[in-house]
Amino acid sequence: MKKILFGLLLITGLTFVNSCTTDFDLYADYKDISVVYGLLDISDDTSWIKITKAFTGPGNALLIAQNPDSSNYSYKLNVQLIGVKDGVELAPIVFDTLTLHNKRPGDSTFYFPDQLVYYAKTDLDEEAKYSLKINNKGNVISSETPLVGSFVISRPNRFISFTNDSKIEYNLAKNGKRYESFLVFNYKELAPGTDTVYKKMPWFIGIDKNNSGEESYVGDDFYAKLETELDDIPGVKRWAGPVNVIVSCGSGILNSYIEINEADNSLLTEVPLFTNIEGGTGILASRHSAFKDALLTPKSIEILVDDYPDLGFQRPTK
Repeated sequence: MKKILFGLLLITGLTFVNSCTTDFDLYADYKDISVVYGLLDISDDTSWIKITKAFTGPGNALLIAQNPDSSNYSYKLNVQLIGVKDGVELAPIVFDTLTLHNKRPGDSTFYFPDQLVYYAKTDLDEEAKYSLKINNKGNVISSETPLVGSFVISRPNRFISFTNDSKIEYNLAKNGKRYESFLVFNYKELAPGTDTVYKKMPWFIGIDKNNSGEESYVGDDFYAKLETELDDIPGVKRWAGPVNVIVSCGSGILNSYIEINEADNSLLTEVPLFTNIEGGTGILASRHSAFKDALLTPKSIEILVDDYPDLGFQRPTK
């Protein structure tokens, strides 16, 4: 899940190309604007910052975007993260550069497969507020964010039931604003003539932006989703495994950024630019996720086996 979120973070820069026309004034002076994206998490042992430059200048922007030199600085920037806890400034966290090689064709309009990112291997202090300082040849780019604190899922406990409607419950995190709940159903599958494989079915439950501490789901929807998602394989045998319960929480800045960019998908509506980066554009925000595993109740398995025989689920072996 974290790898997916980080992948989304890397391609968010598409917003800036999509909001521009492809033609520029042939006589315009070149100007670069630092574009910064950072998503901090207290559970990560490595923090990542993506820094590129937006560009204006002669030519077609879509063609310019294919050139790494148009988006990356040719030199290393001075990037630091500085925490303040109880009025005391913590030792600065200094970032280094790393090139990733996993970007695929079609992921965005920009160049591939390489991505230059800034990273620092360190544990963040949950009680501290962090400021980002970037020195770009004397031009200072800055931002700050509190961290989303730790929280726990209280329901379900050991077992999860889909025999009726129920809910996921959790306590609220410090600095948390947006909560997204997911279930991931794990199962074993044995098709005729093959080996046993382990599979999973993710299920997005919903978004809680009102800090209610809960998200409801319809039990029958679980079985309906299984019928839709699972392949129809004659003679297949399947066994139910644990359900991963995941609640991801984003800070107020992250929530505002998402809401503004989701507000209106109409091509006739100009999406307002949202940023909390001083001296540049982008966002610095925080997130954190809580996890719990739960087993299907015996009654939920009974319904799965008896009422949905075409899915091939078996009763657990003793």
